Amino acid sequence: MRAYLFDLDGVLTPTATVHMHAWARLFTPYLEQHGAAPYTEADYFSYIDGKPRYDGVRSLLESRGIRVPEGDVTDAPSEDTVHGLGNRKNEAFNETLAEEGVEAYPASVAFLDAVQASGCLMAVVSSSKNAPSVLAAAGLADRFEVVVDGAVAARDGIPGKPAPDTFERAAELLGVPTEACAVVEDAESGVTAGATGEFGIVIGVDRGVGREALEALGADLVVDELDELIPLLPATTPREERE
Repeated sequence: MRAYLFDLDGVLTPTATVHMHAWARLFTPYLEQHGAAPYTEADYFSYIDGKPRYDGVRSLLESRGIRVPEGDVTDAPSEDTVHGLGNRKNEAFNETLAEEGVEAYPASVAFLDAVQASGCLMAVVSSSKNAPSVLAAAGLADRFEVVVDGAVAARDGIPGKPAPDTFERAAELLGVPTEACAVVEDAESGVTAGATGEFGIVIGVDRGVGREALEALGADLVVDELDELIPLLPATTPREERE
């Protein structure tokens, strides 16, 4: 592999926990108000994890048979529309991030160090529009020149996960063929995106989805922590191979 394309939330940082808490802050009272089945952690993994924010809203609402207008991205967080609810979730995320903070997984930082030492390139591919602020909060921003997040996808009209397009755009920006890129993901939609594309390998990180589920979705290799992969990296990648 000449490049590693990392999901952010749940792979490099435990912001998946922040997102989970934010979604719970949104949907726990909302579903109760609508007399629907209560929101659970399983809902996050089944309907929301790894998807663009508004897609997550649609998916969760569909699971409860709730229909609301689509609305527009400019909708106020108070509005009962798909976009309004998504914007309300973003407010909840920023509030939760400010309250709880975020630190990168130590094992993931160790792997990033090893990947950089090997001469391989790296990019972040995240569905979240908050990726830059999360990278900055975790002290990782200076490690990645290429970040393809939800804001980039919306700006450029790139389909989000589970489509492979955002990973493909990151490979393009790095100047590396997809076949020489590793996709590193913890979410069902992200692993599906990697397996759908023509990537060299899809590495699953089990943060709760389950090893068997990640393998069934197309992960070629599943680990509990990324530092398990360090012995598999070359000491260095020759310049001619990188170019």
